[in-house]
Amino acid sequence: MARLLDKYKKEVLPALQKELGRTNRLSIPRLQKVVISMGLGRATAEKKRLDAAQKELTQIAGQKPIVCRARKSVSNFKLRQGQQIGLMVTLRGARMYEFLDRLISVAVPRIRDFRGLNPNSFDGRGNFNMGLTEQTVFPEVDADKVEFQQGMNITMVTNARNDRESRRMLTLLGLPFRKDEKES
Repeated sequence: MARLLDKYKKEVLPALQKELGRTNRLSIPRLQKVVISMGLGRATAEKKRLDAAQKELTQIAGQKPIVCRARKSVSNFKLRQGQQIGLMVTLRGARMYEFLDRLISVAVPRIRDFRGLNPNSFDGRGNFNMGLTEQTVFPEVDADKVEFQQGMNITMVTNARNDRESRRMLTLLGLPFRKDEKES
C-alpha cells in the first residue's frame, strides 16, 4: 500500500470525520485523480522537444502520457489543427498516492525560493491546481541530461463539497500551504 494512502486511511480520515462531524466515511473528502499536463508551445517547430518531454513525464508519472492535439488553427501562434501541442497523464489509485508522496516529500522542498503553495489556487469546487516551472525538481529526472526546461501543471481533483474541506484534507495529507498575513 502507498505510504500516503495509508496515512489518509489511518490519520486523515478519522481527523476529518471528527472535524466535519460526519459519521459516514464515504461523505469525507478524498482524492479522485491527479492530472499532470505540459503545454509544449515550442514543440510545434521541434519534434525533439516533444519526445524529450514525453520521456521525462513518463519517468515522473510512472505511466505513459497521451499527446494532446490542437483543436483549432490559430495563425497568430503558427498553429494548425491537429498539431501536437501538449502532454497529459491522469493518475488514479496507488500511482496517484505514490506520485503525491514524491511531490510532497521530495519535489516541493527542492523548488527554488519556495514559501508555500498558494492557498487561493482552488477552483471553487474543491479541486487544487499548482504549477511547476521546471521538471528537474523530481529526482527521477537527471538534471545533466535535460536539454529543455519544461514546466507542468498539476491538478488534484477531489470529491469535496467546497474549497475549505478540500484544503483541510490536503493540509492533513502534508501539502505545505502558504500562511497568509490575514489568517495569522
